[in-house]
Amino acid sequence: MTWIRTVAPTPDQPELQAAMAGARRGYPVEYGPARASELRLPPMVANESIVASHSLIPAALEHIFAGYAAMLDPKLPLSRRDHELIAATVSGLNSCYY
Repeated sequence: MTWIRTVAPTPDQPELQAAMAGARRGYPVEYGPARASELRLPPMVANESIVASHSLIPAALEHIFAGYAAMLDPKLPLSRRDHELIAATVSGLNSCYY
């Protein structure tokens, strides 16, 4: 669970809504809404989101995840398998569920 206070996007926060939508645009298709029903997460983390942990600063959120999307570009030499291995290793070193 994130210890950082998060803000849920609401209609009165168009900047945050746009930043969160933009952040998710660069995600691999496996993480997209069409596959959400296939997720098997424990209830403790089902509503957690690394994107939401950046919600207090929408401008930073947009730029951070644009960089993340660029690093996941399929035209680069790392495969999806390599990305997942790196993410799993870093999460394990940080004692993070993700």
